Parts: sequence; C-alpha cells; structure tokens
Amino acid sequence: QVQLVESGGGLVQAGGSLRLSCVASGRTFSNYGMGWFRQTPGKEREFVAAITRSGRSAYYVDSVKGRFTISRDNIRNTVYLQMNSLKPEDTAVYYCAATNAGIGPINSELYYTWNYWGQGTQVTVSS
Repeated sequence: QVQLVESGGGLVQAGGSLRLSCVASGRTFSNYGMGWFRQTPGKEREFVAAITRSGRSAYYVDSVKGRFTISRDNIRNTVYLQMNSLKPEDTAVYYCAATNAGIGPINSELYYTWNYWGQGTQVTVSS
C-alpha cells in the first residue's frame, strides 16, 4: 500500500506560480511512476503530467506544456508539480497518483493505469 499526501495548493492570480508537492510513504518510492491529475466539478479527472521511476522521462497534457514541470526526489520520496503562468482554466483539485506499472506517453494518461491516489489539493486561479 502506498499513501500519498499532497500540499501546496492555494489561491493565485492569473500569471502567477504555485508548486505542488506529494509525499509518498509505505513502499519504495523509486519503484513507482508518479503522476498528477486534476478535476473540476462535473468533469472527469484529467491527466496533467507524469514522470517515470527514474525521473528520466516526463509526459504532459498539451494544455500545460511549457508552463508546468513535473519532477521527483527519490531521496525525499516526493514528486513536485511546478506550475507557472497559471490561467483561470487551471483551477481544479489536483491529485497525485502512483503506479507500479511502467508508464509511457500513452498509458500515463489513462485513469486505470494508476493504483494509488492522494486526497487532492485545491488550486484556484483568479482572473
């Protein structure tokens, strides 16, 4: 079992930045691909970004490419999502996810690829 705890959400003006963190516990962190999803009321949970176990490869949804960066620290058991140039449409609850499956550019976007989920952190971007 893997436990995931997100932090770093909040209220920010459009054009601003936030960094989300997700601390994992319970299993060997470096054995898991890590990802971030987001969800707004009435909509399905949407893939945002993912990073492989080693951190060598990362994948992003088109709408955040060039603005968001996912990274991981396998010593601190933490995955980060640096969000720059935030837009009102980035407003959502952001969820951290972990999987023991190998991830690539296609399966990382699929909800059922991911085994474990955090409780979510709210990000609100005002215009």
